[in-house]
Amino acid sequence: MKDATRAVSAGRRPFDNHGVVNPPVYHASTVLYPTFEALKDSRNIAPGDGVTYGVHGTPGTFAFEEAVTALEGGFRTRLSVNGLMACTAPLLAFLSSGDHLLMVDSVYGPTRNFCQTMLKRMGVETTFYDPLVGGAIRDLILPNTKVVFLESPGSWTFEVQDVPAICEEAKARGCVTMIDNSWASPLYFKPFEHGVDVSIQAATKYIVGHSDALMGAVTCTEEVYPVLRDGWRDLGVGAAPDDVYLAMRGLRTLHVRLPKHWENGLKVAEWLMERPEVLEVIHPAMPGDAGHPLWQRDFLGASSLFGFVLKPEFASDACQTALLDELEHFGMGYSWGGYESLLIPVYPERLRSATDWPREGRPKGQTMRIHVGLEDTDDLIADLSAGFRRMNAAAE
Repeated sequence: MKDATRAVSAGRRPFDNHGVVNPPVYHASTVLYPTFEALKDSRNIAPGDGVTYGVHGTPGTFAFEEAVTALEGGFRTRLSVNGLMACTAPLLAFLSSGDHLLMVDSVYGPTRNFCQTMLKRMGVETTFYDPLVGGAIRDLILPNTKVVFLESPGSWTFEVQDVPAICEEAKARGCVTMIDNSWASPLYFKPFEHGVDVSIQAATKYIVGHSDALMGAVTCTEEVYPVLRDGWRDLGVGAAPDDVYLAMRGLRTLHVRLPKHWENGLKVAEWLMERPEVLEVIHPAMPGDAGHPLWQRDFLGASSLFGFVLKPEFASDACQTALLDELEHFGMGYSWGGYESLLIPVYPERLRSATDWPREGRPKGQTMRIHVGLEDTDDLIADLSAGFRRMNAAAE
């Protein structure tokens, strides 16, 4: 079965629900048992293996989990209320006081903050590592290293990691590997084919796709699922039924939307490369990008989130104001993956600790993060062109 068919059909059992095409939405907390014997038997049902209590899932929850699992290619999926919890809950499930975590230096900022605050208070040591370390990760793995966390490409700086090489070294030393796979979505990167144990989706992004719901999804292998399942139970992690419905609705068209995002993103990236104001475009799907060979080897496509670097003379607040404040089709906001285009300045140099930004040999200037939506690209390019004219005037 191809991914397009999985996206449309996985998790659907219409004739179990009176022929209704979409899985039903259950607004449920309490679940009643018809007999004392059934109540006793429910104690033997693991969380997620049956309808026992609202937080553990309903038929609607399980339908969406099944669909995500089918696309990711793992064993089971569990849901959370947002993408950050999808990153942090697996870390809590697999790590204990005295353990060591290897965290990629280009990781999503709130995940980094979680490592530096809550995990630190719990007695978990975190070492941030160069996203381009590849197989040399072996030199950073300590006897108490339990988890190696990847994000490829990073959502601010877009370095592509050598996932198979990192996972091979981690597995050889008994570490669990996790990856934030939100940029590629389940369509364009298949983590379990490259040795990953736990795949994380900020489903808020491309899966939901309409900027109207928060959702996180964590898919894993059969080997590690018991630890993830028990962690989910102990933390009380769950997802609201209406958000699950919206996420499922988004998933059904992911295979239609994402190729258009890819196409639109490349068109805007190619235009930006020709602009005199731009030092560099950072897009793994673009030939010449440092991450392009690994992207070409491991990925099945690209999303429309990427970066570019403006020349230093455009780094002032006045220039940023001139560029951004009057854009018609690009909004300023901290999410991405929806149908609408977004543009913001970002400051990776404030977060990096294992590596510098920009990396050695890369041009220095103001880093921008752009998400290209589903608008007509001629309109988007005209909007950016007008913004650059205002920015040039502000720089004079």
